[in-house]
Amino acid sequence: MRKDVRILLVGEPKVGKTSLIMSLVSEEFPDEVPLRAEEITIPADVTPERVPTHIVDYSEAEQSDEQLYQEISKANVICIVYSVNNKKSIEKVTSHWIPLINDRTDKDSRVPLILVGNKSDLVEHSSMETILPIMNQYQDIETCVECSAKNLKNISELFYYAQKAVLHPTGPLYCPEEKEMKPSCVKSLTRIFKVSDLDNDGVLNDNELNFFQRTCFNTPLAPQALEDVKNVVRRNMTDGVKDNGLTLKGFLFLHTLFIQRGRHETTWTVLRRFGYDDDLELTQDYLFPLIKIPPDCTTEFNHNAYLFLQSVFDKHDKDRDCALSPEEVKDLFKVFPYMPWGPDVNNTVCTNDQGWITYQGYLSQWTLTTYLDVQRSLEYLGYLGYSIIYEQESQAAAITVTRNKRIDLQKKQTQRSVFCCNILGARGSGKSGFLQAFLGRNLQRQRRIREDHKSFYAISTTYVYGQEKYLLLHEVMPDFDFLSEADLACDVVCLVYDVNNPHSFEYCARVYKQFFMDSKTPCMLIAAKSDLHEVRQQYSLLPLEFCRKHKLHPPHPFTCNTTDAPNKDIYTKLTTMAMYPHMAQADLKNSTFWLRASVGATVFAVLGFAMYKALLKQR
Repeated sequence: MRKDVRILLVGEPKVGKTSLIMSLVSEEFPDEVPLRAEEITIPADVTPERVPTHIVDYSEAEQSDEQLYQEISKANVICIVYSVNNKKSIEKVTSHWIPLINDRTDKDSRVPLILVGNKSDLVEHSSMETILPIMNQYQDIETCVECSAKNLKNISELFYYAQKAVLHPTGPLYCPEEKEMKPSCVKSLTRIFKVSDLDNDGVLNDNELNFFQRTCFNTPLAPQALEDVKNVVRRNMTDGVKDNGLTLKGFLFLHTLFIQRGRHETTWTVLRRFGYDDDLELTQDYLFPLIKIPPDCTTEFNHNAYLFLQSVFDKHDKDRDCALSPEEVKDLFKVFPYMPWGPDVNNTVCTNDQGWITYQGYLSQWTLTTYLDVQRSLEYLGYLGYSIIYEQESQAAAITVTRNKRIDLQKKQTQRSVFCCNILGARGSGKSGFLQAFLGRNLQRQRRIREDHKSFYAISTTYVYGQEKYLLLHEVMPDFDFLSEADLACDVVCLVYDVNNPHSFEYCARVYKQFFMDSKTPCMLIAAKSDLHEVRQQYSLLPLEFCRKHKLHPPHPFTCNTTDAPNKDIYTKLTTMAMYPHMAQADLKNSTFWLRASVGATVFAVLGFAMYKALLKQR
């Protein structure tokens, strides 16, 4: 909502513009009226909407046309004052003032107008018969009010309506000619309904209505008041109430009724609470709250954020199969202005046999987005209404900013949950296969992936010492001369070569010597396609000798050409290396170390599956 309101009064000389302002301020009719009143500011604490209001007078005798044009451009609302006993001043409203104002304002952001009939104390009749056709002709006219500066009739109301026209405008909400809400308003309220429909059954039950009422207006509805609201809807439409809950049609009808009865502020309160501005767009402050991320720190979701995402998943997993079908995904993202997930997501996270994103895959994709682009995650949570449903100041409350990695190294421990592994290797070395194998896909399943649906990322969970962690694999493009700092910044590096290609290892050796030999980033060599015949690599050192010389692990044989899902032990090793980069290579090679890590992974994988089944039963 605006921080202040600027009201300009214009009209023919002697219609009483200055008298209206002075009567408002002094609460009595002035004996002497100057040619023009000085600009006055009404403090926020004495206005109904708690917003400072500036009232500006115009005098043809004291001001030039240029000064008038400047005031028109600065005004938030313009009151065109006429005298109810002066037909010429009424005619000037349409012949002079409205055209002048329209010429001086942008067509797409017209200033709301209030027609003010002053000196009603001098006549017994109303000017409304003459004014109503004018109001119907010009959409910018918010309302018309007749008043008297002399006997103080409707003076406060006049300035309240002017303030209301700025803070709660009718224009964006309602089309008077069609007698219905505008499409953009319907779209915004539909999103609000879907966010508020916590169980996604298509109706707002009493609990959901009460939560909505408390969220928007800081007070619950009494049971009788709830019934009264539903009865109003029942009397006016057949499908507005279903199973004793309010349907979307009923919800939209209520807001149409509010607007038609002049209670725009009710609808605007709801819209603004859910993040909308005066143009019915979600504000930048709502979608992108400020969050500071120091260098060498990463971003993750906290526990509450994962609980919220779980509730969103449950809300849309209609068949309770712990996976989201394409229709369920589409339904989930109906509150978004666009579809945020493309077909590549299905090849970035775990899916079921039908290719649908599983519960684990769903959380993994959110985790990836938060790690790579936290602003995008904040935006997405904004569309889903996280801060409203969890009653937080903003979506930033969902984010944990991890401490600097250098501190982790110094303390030799980390609280982080997400670790990034960059995969480098020559073209055709098996990098993509290594990514997909992490998601449980063997070569046969990988061959079904369309080229335009491929992903350069894969993310899933691993278990190290009984702790669940996310490992994010990133396939880096092999153009040696174009490797950026972003391509090299990670927690662990995987250098992949094809055992069946004699020229494949050279790339890994060059990358390691140029970028990682003197860094503290742990590295692992992967001897990919190990099911094929191993040929001698055309490099000065054999891969094993290279590893021995640089104190690296021996090359880890790997293949995804298996009958079942490929073995995942290597991914546990990579996560462990990322978590404990301070450990000497000799310690990492120690067999008991790897045995402890892998046993922990096995135990917690079994426990995880048991918990997963329990969760399924609960649902």
